[in-house]
Amino acid sequence: MGLFDESDKHAAAPIKPRPHDRDTPSLGLSWGTGPVANWMTGSQPRSNEASTTYKPSTPIKMAGIRQRLINKRIPRTLIALPLAAFGIALLLLGIAMIVTTIAVPNPMALRKDEPTPTIRILAADGSLLIERGQPYDYIPVDLLPQHTVNAIVATEDHRFFLHWGLDPWGLFRAAFANLRAGRYAQGGSTLTQQLAKNLFLSSERRLSRKIEELYLALWLELRLSKADILELYINRVYFGGGAYGIEAAAQRYFGKSARNLNLTESAVLAGLLKAPSKFSPLSSPTLARNRAKTVINRMHLAGYLSAVEETAAIATEITFTDVNPTREITGIEFAIDHVLERLPTLQGSHAKAIIVETTIDATLQRSAQRTVSAIVTTEADVSQASQASMILMEPTGAIVALVGGANYSDSQFNRAIKAKRQPGSTFKPFVYLTSLEAGMRPDSAVYDLPITINGYSPRNDDGSFKGAMTMRQALANSVNSVAVRLMLDAGIKKTVATANRLGIKSELREGPSLALGTSEVTLVELTSAYGVLASGGLALEPHVIRSVKTSSGEILYQRPIDIRKQVVKPDDVGAMNDMLNATLVSGTGRRAAIARHPAAGKTGTSQDFRDAWFIGYTAHYVAGVWFGNDNGRPMNRIVGGNLPARVWRDVMIPAHSNRTPKSLPGTETAQLPRDSKDGVSHTENDPIAHLMKADQTPFKSNHPIHNDRNNPVAMNPSVERLAAPSKTSQDKQIDKNFLGKVLGGLPATSGPIVTEAAMVTANETIKPRVNAQVTQEQAPQARAGFNPRALREALGQSPTDDSIGETQRLPKIQQPPGMMGLGLPR
Repeated sequence: MGLFDESDKHAAAPIKPRPHDRDTPSLGLSWGTGPVANWMTGSQPRSNEASTTYKPSTPIKMAGIRQRLINKRIPRTLIALPLAAFGIALLLLGIAMIVTTIAVPNPMALRKDEPTPTIRILAADGSLLIERGQPYDYIPVDLLPQHTVNAIVATEDHRFFLHWGLDPWGLFRAAFANLRAGRYAQGGSTLTQQLAKNLFLSSERRLSRKIEELYLALWLELRLSKADILELYINRVYFGGGAYGIEAAAQRYFGKSARNLNLTESAVLAGLLKAPSKFSPLSSPTLARNRAKTVINRMHLAGYLSAVEETAAIATEITFTDVNPTREITGIEFAIDHVLERLPTLQGSHAKAIIVETTIDATLQRSAQRTVSAIVTTEADVSQASQASMILMEPTGAIVALVGGANYSDSQFNRAIKAKRQPGSTFKPFVYLTSLEAGMRPDSAVYDLPITINGYSPRNDDGSFKGAMTMRQALANSVNSVAVRLMLDAGIKKTVATANRLGIKSELREGPSLALGTSEVTLVELTSAYGVLASGGLALEPHVIRSVKTSSGEILYQRPIDIRKQVVKPDDVGAMNDMLNATLVSGTGRRAAIARHPAAGKTGTSQDFRDAWFIGYTAHYVAGVWFGNDNGRPMNRIVGGNLPARVWRDVMIPAHSNRTPKSLPGTETAQLPRDSKDGVSHTENDPIAHLMKADQTPFKSNHPIHNDRNNPVAMNPSVERLAAPSKTSQDKQIDKNFLGKVLGGLPATSGPIVTEAAMVTANETIKPRVNAQVTQEQAPQARAGFNPRALREALGQSPTDDSIGETQRLPKIQQPPGMMGLGLPR
């Protein structure tokens, strides 16, 4: 091996051998150290301090060619691998489609083998309520009016005739819309994908199901024509109201065959496909008409209608079919419609019969409907109220009875679920609960005084102001100025948050008038919000369906077990139940009181008597009642304390006929002393019990409906009063006149001074109870109106005796009858 490169004739000086070339032993395989050797080995000569080497151009060019050859191999590999993977995927897809074709030779055969399922709706006890869904004819697409087909295509998939089952542009558009909205606002599924899901898949949301849907959509596009796909879809899709297929829907909503649908009727049916329950003509005819206009506009944008045809179609009147007058109205129709609207979409079930288990009590449902219809009919001339609605549920949220209107034959609109009206004073419990959570108690002093906020001046119904009172009194007698003051003190946003936490989902407009219920809500959400208090502060979700099964026992839907969240503290629940019980005992809701069962509730009346409400509950049921007119016309001075309270009571009495009385959460039912032998109350020798008996008379009011001689509280001494909201509560209120009333029931004396025997009785009977209730830790406002000096003098103590400390003096606060002073009933 030479040390010099003899081929390099242009070398200026010999290249000295590198040190490692001399030290490394030769194995006889060396290529040498010249330029050629360097090129062959891929190395370059190193520079030397003592000499320089001329670098010829030829080896450099050869190195560039070699590098380009190497670089070309890498892109070829990057291209070859994806192509191979794509080829394998196509092969597997082809095999899968062959297998699917063998399994389902002809999808069009499904139109004969699978009739429309029959839906059997069961009551809570398993009895049959109704059976819906008789089979209708399968309608070939070429027998349908062209405008019917165009309406469905323009609404559901306007690119249906342009794609192969998958629409990348539609997916991109839906994804962008969802990202912009921050929620699921649009779906990117094609009409073919919807058919694939309807034919073969469940409605479960998972990634693997979506992949299956895409695959089956491609398979359907290869196997069927566009007309066949459209025909299968139209005859299988759910149109709401228990109607599967376009023929069933046409008969259900218009009483005619789908062959005879006009343009506007076709637009109505096409609009149902987005949300059958929301746009149902039976429950929401106005929404159905508005949705039809949207469909007609989309038909114009898609090129199916001219501008003139669009205008004419929008102006066409839409008439929905009436309930068959020859069919008997049983009283369960509103409940059945709601069940069908809430029915989950049934996909891939392939069952001849679907069994729906509900929470409806058939007996109570019919009773509630009869009661509402009868009172509206008999009182219509005097009350000027043409409609009413009611909802009865358990504290778990299970709907037991649902009355959507006075007469199902006249109107199928479900006012209990759909109608939004001003709740009036039934909104006030959210205000008071917010104040309780801020630290106030039922016996805290509040003031009924004039107040003006930015020109807004709330007034009471009688135009007067009563000054100081307790929170319990203010809520029981629905004092407006107090509610506004409390909301402003606690904060409007906090009040809104409280209402939302309890289940109010409607938009609440922030302002001083919010405390008086000027923001519209639905009866179902207001009733469920009160149900939170009936359930001990646990959140609840109104529901009517327990499970959906096939006739073979396959479970299609099962309501999950509720993991209920505590949204109101137990102490605050007890305080609210105590105050709302006062409404039935001595306040505006006395007409709703029922015997033996402790109950709580609130009346409400909107401005100009447009809406009248009563929402109340026991430990067993929660019920809400609304009266009014659909057009908002004022009633003839109907308030929540008369007709709504009357309906509530007439429905709740039979509902509790077989129920054991239970105290409301956080409270105890007050019991009068009873003789162990005969069980009769003896009050002659007990001055405190004698006073309690004397104070059973209901709280007097200037309002005409309150001075009712048929008041159930006055006529029925067994109406239950509640004891203190909590044994640990330190907010007992002592009436300044309490001692005088007690001493007034003692034996008479010959002079102005109480006899020694009477004083001993007072000391033995009253002082221990007073000392047990009044402590140094009590808040000053809780003891407002209490005169310790007068009590010490009456008990024979020195005026300077500090066994009961002096307290801040506030105006006198008179406690209403039936409420608690010293932990005993009054």
